[in-house]
Amino acid sequence: MTEYDNLRHQGLRKRLVDGLKIKGIRDENVLAALGKVPRHLFMESSFLNFAYKDQAFPIGAGQTISQPYTVAVQSSLLQVEKNDKILEVGTGSGYQAAVLLEMGAKVFTIERQKELFQKVQSFLPEIGYHPVCFFGDGYEGLPAFAPFDKILVTAGATSVPPALKEQLKVGGRMVIPVGKENRQEMLVIIRISEDDFKTEKHGGFVFVPLLKGTVNF
Repeated sequence: MTEYDNLRHQGLRKRLVDGLKIKGIRDENVLAALGKVPRHLFMESSFLNFAYKDQAFPIGAGQTISQPYTVAVQSSLLQVEKNDKILEVGTGSGYQAAVLLEMGAKVFTIERQKELFQKVQSFLPEIGYHPVCFFGDGYEGLPAFAPFDKILVTAGATSVPPALKEQLKVGGRMVIPVGKENRQEMLVIIRISEDDFKTEKHGGFVFVPLLKGTVNF
């Protein structure tokens, strides 16, 4: 992979990580993962020069690759530990999944857009990342593989899907943006017991909407 990830790319990543530190990201595992994942390989070729700017960019199918700061915040709030079994809802470009894998997690990721699912399923193994990819409705999660230590939702939901709460193990954490289309509140939901959940709020963000069902073309 060396020819695809050269010293220039590595230097740009270091600059990106330094910028995230200035913006308040403190989790060393998150910063290290963002310093390793070659974000430029996840971008459309016309955006390659912008790969290490702290911005979101289009990836096709009406979706975006998340802003690195947003990826860093969500990953930090998730409090990832090595060998955590994590459900990611909204695979998108696969960038967030790669970051979680770099942090030592076992990642199960679900995508409702068949075009993106197929692209990521073949692309990520090519660059050394091996999540378990599924095509399906993120609102339903993956009950057959539950419970999960952590759940990460990478699109804005109007409310917390009940199926996802049920798939979180006791003591587990879910990070999910919830709110209206133009602004969501980043929530951390901790499962205290079978029936009790604690919710924390961590500021406003803007995500593409979390939609039900699947798209087959």
